Amino acid sequence: MQPDFSSAIEMVALSDPGRMRRNNEDAVFADARLGLAVLADGMGGHNAGEVASNMAVTAIGSELAHAFETLPPEHLTAEGTSHACEVLDDLIRRTNAAIHLAAQQNRRYAGMGATLVVVQFYDNRLAVAHVGDSRLYRWRAGELARLTRDHSLLQEQIDRGMISPEQARHAPNRNLVTRALGVEAEVAVELAEHAVLPDDVYLLCSDGLYDMVDDEEIARALNEFSANLQLCSAQLIQIANRRGGRDNISVILARIKRPFPASA
Repeated sequence: MQPDFSSAIEMVALSDPGRMRRNNEDAVFADARLGLAVLADGMGGHNAGEVASNMAVTAIGSELAHAFETLPPEHLTAEGTSHACEVLDDLIRRTNAAIHLAAQQNRRYAGMGATLVVVQFYDNRLAVAHVGDSRLYRWRAGELARLTRDHSLLQEQIDRGMISPEQARHAPNRNLVTRALGVEAEVAVELAEHAVLPDDVYLLCSDGLYDMVDDEEIARALNEFSANLQLCSAQLIQIANRRGGRDNISVILARIKRPFPASA
């Protein structure tokens, strides 16, 4: 039986279409009881991005709810990785195949896809899986750290020293991703695990937030408002909209209230 994390973790999810888009092609799912947060940013014409992101969030949210009923997430596989990472990798790959197949079978959905970031909490840890440029940040002891690396052309240019992070904020190609769900029949999922501490706050967000609000401003908002996750989420979205709101803006915040060891 999967543990209930609701007494140890608080979560809030908000999504806003922004000021320039008619439709919201982002999708979010957050369940503190399951210790699970999923955020997807869709792309594709004729509302196909909305279809892709909702397919991703629905599939992952529903299937992960049952994935650890017989084998706990902290169980180690033969390769020495956690069962949580193994399950995330398998489920995201299957979701990718389903989105790709839907795009192949319906011309309206041709080329649709979605970026994705998923967090599963367990045993005072988190497993994070991501594809594309949706991000995970950690706010700990007054410091903001980005825990994911964008799968984007811009990130590759930064890594090669071709462009500085400051120049990247104003680059015209900053939303060109090098990986996304559904675009190809196979996808490479990036996986990582991190230790979790009480009072940590974790932020999952789409590029509609960080394109408008830089890391320093995100840190300032978390410092000022993170005691109230609902208010903090609304504040982050409001700042992005004040800056122009050029894209859909999605935010999931998770605060660690107490330890949650597997033996508890």
